Amino acid sequence: MRSVLPSHTRPIWAEISVSRLVANYCALQAAAGPQVEMLAVIKANAYGHGATECAPILAAAGAKWLGVTSVEEGVAVRQSLGILPQGMPQPRLLVMCSVWFGEEASVLDYALTPVVWETYHLDLLEAEAKRRRLPARSLAVHVEIDTGMSRQGVAPGALLQQLLSRFTADSPLLLEGVMTHLASTEIADDPQDRHQMRDFRLALEQVAAAGLAPAYVHAGNTSATDSGYMPAAIPALAGMLGAQAMTRAGLALYGYTLPLELCMEGGFPEAHVGCSLQPVMTWKTRVVSLRDITVGTTIGYNSTFIARRPMRVALLPVGYADGFRRGLSSSTEDAGGFVLLHGRRAAILGRVSMDLTVVDVTHLPQTKIGDEVVLVGSMGSEFVGANEQARIAGTSVYEILCGISDRVPRVVVE
Repeated sequence: MRSVLPSHTRPIWAEISVSRLVANYCALQAAAGPQVEMLAVIKANAYGHGATECAPILAAAGAKWLGVTSVEEGVAVRQSLGILPQGMPQPRLLVMCSVWFGEEASVLDYALTPVVWETYHLDLLEAEAKRRRLPARSLAVHVEIDTGMSRQGVAPGALLQQLLSRFTADSPLLLEGVMTHLASTEIADDPQDRHQMRDFRLALEQVAAAGLAPAYVHAGNTSATDSGYMPAAIPALAGMLGAQAMTRAGLALYGYTLPLELCMEGGFPEAHVGCSLQPVMTWKTRVVSLRDITVGTTIGYNSTFIARRPMRVALLPVGYADGFRRGLSSSTEDAGGFVLLHGRRAAILGRVSMDLTVVDVTHLPQTKIGDEVVLVGSMGSEFVGANEQARIAGTSVYEILCGISDRVPRVVVE
């Protein structure tokens, strides 16, 4: 267990459960099936859970690949993996948003594997590899194919051919993987997914025609595994090139999935793994002040909440600068979010401010200063999930988790 550092004496912290993270990873790998390798995505600070805390846990659980956003993230994660037990292999780190000018040396120094789709990506990496006199085909990259999201990736056809022509026998660059990203995997039988997989197949045929044989072919995300789509589709495509099939899971590692939908009427598709996952994070704080207020007392900025009865309220040292969303605020007319205290719900009163939030404890007369409060997670039989907060705040579960700021220390627990 990692203790809260002396500089983090403020009473707010997030507990990260080792056992739950490992169980989620194992459930996802089982759902993907024996033919598909699972890349564990720890980008965006492990979706707010702490990348340097989660990476060694996942590596010890057997993850051979971890996905990060940037070279900067990759460097921090690689350094955190130095604590692995002697003899345990280091996982590969896929830099999912590629390399920028000035980062190419760190790619090599820290054994990172970048995703590429622009010729300048290859220019930077090839120049650095040649400067170091690396042998031919020793610097592995994964080419991303744009099959319809119009974000990252190179389109099949002439642009892809231009990129593939760079992987010559004497170049230090090695085309190790070919990948794409799908837009709507939580929607079963979505036409866009079918069109994207068709274009991905065309791109793989183009790779094969160029005489290249990547070791990995990968696509898909949490929803693709949960719906059962990827375990069926990816091995067939990988088989075209004699490659290892791989898929990528992020959100589900941390205990959440998007609800599965059908493109047309007919009920809901079966969730293969979502119902077995457990939230990995419990975000906590403590009561720092208590007061009794009378009828007509206002609470918070702009007096959006006016007490209609005598109330007892508690002050929590958490606000939107910590990632506790302002969208959880309430007014006299409209309910907002809630926290858990003594195993029961305590409603947020007024506006969530930068550093402070007020909650109603009138129904909890035993409340005292120092009492533990759960912002996200379980307490007794009650649960407040990041998905529920997302619904109240009008955003996504991704934004709730990723938005938890660095001033909230992550503490690893069993």
